[in-house]
Amino acid sequence: MHAAVVVDELLAAACDQTGLDDFGDRAFREGLDVLAWSVDHEAQLGDVGQVALHQQIVGNLANRLRVTRWIVDHPEVADERVEQPLFVLGLPRTGTTLLSYLLDEDPGVRSLMRWESQQSVPPPEAATFTSDPRIEAARESQVMLDTLNPSFKAMHYEAPDGPTECVAVLSQDFKSILWETVANVPAYGEWLAGCDYTSAYAYHRRVLQLLQWRAPGRWALKSPAHCLALDALTATYPDARFVVTHRDPVKTVASTCSLVTSLSGTFSDGDHREYIARHWTDLLSDIVDRTEAYRTVHDDGRFYDVAYADLVRDPVATVRGIYAHFGDQLSATAEAAMAGYAAENRQGKHGTHAYRLDELGLDRAKLEARFADYRARRAIPHEPVG
Repeated sequence: MHAAVVVDELLAAACDQTGLDDFGDRAFREGLDVLAWSVDHEAQLGDVGQVALHQQIVGNLANRLRVTRWIVDHPEVADERVEQPLFVLGLPRTGTTLLSYLLDEDPGVRSLMRWESQQSVPPPEAATFTSDPRIEAARESQVMLDTLNPSFKAMHYEAPDGPTECVAVLSQDFKSILWETVANVPAYGEWLAGCDYTSAYAYHRRVLQLLQWRAPGRWALKSPAHCLALDALTATYPDARFVVTHRDPVKTVASTCSLVTSLSGTFSDGDHREYIARHWTDLLSDIVDRTEAYRTVHDDGRFYDVAYADLVRDPVATVRGIYAHFGDQLSATAEAAMAGYAAENRQGKHGTHAYRLDELGLDRAKLEARFADYRARRAIPHEPVG
């Protein structure tokens, strides 16, 4: 089937589901077109994967429709100010999730919650933020993934009522590496590497405005993917601040490839290990290179570096350093809550994530050479890798 026909069907399904037809800025369409072609021709989805990807794409389109309509009906949402958002950056598998959960323990911090990222309308209310019925829907989705892939929780876990990555919002503009984690889509990945993220961050900002309208707070957000679009991000959020996590890049590449192999393998009948090893090594290298390039020509004071080893050894002290760098006050209440979270959620709580470089098609010597400059520049220690 021609990709344009498939896309028209996806758009129609989202319209039927919501009773709406205004998607807002149509700049999302190019990414959707490429993704649909790539899924159809390259992803080798199984029956479960075809259903899952269809539902996920339609769900993203449906949320976009609802967000667009709500802001049209409530134009005052556009007056909301998103001030000094904090973005946690860094390679995947470097503690960004742990750090985002620690920051969320501060009552003054506003995190992007998993449940609201995909079901943003009606906008959440502060009074019912922790009891919103959408949390249960997100929990049911988690149960479904656990059933299909029981081992995945040991690799990456997000609580239904906890913070999620901004890729969940950027995916609604179809400029997001999220799509590359659930399906192997080389044509889409190639397009994404050179695309203009301006419309994605404009949409991202509209979603934040909507979500904070009745549940305000100072945003603390996270996604390694932000490293790929720092120019577009800072054009949208001129006063943004950044925390960058650092860990042995050989370890992070291997762990990422293992995660993608597992997650995309849930939905595909094909063996994509060779592509995953090549593509994700390139992508993580690009994350490093784009971040370092941006920092060399812009105000580096808006960045704060965190070593993974320090974060794991003393999580609260690490957060204390972040707050001090940016001139923020870490309250005793927030610090105690963070200490409690760290004690209750030690590494390995959901199981052990085991992997081997050779089984993933990775070469240690080549990876060491690829990331040697980065390792030296940030004084990153070696970790054992299977």
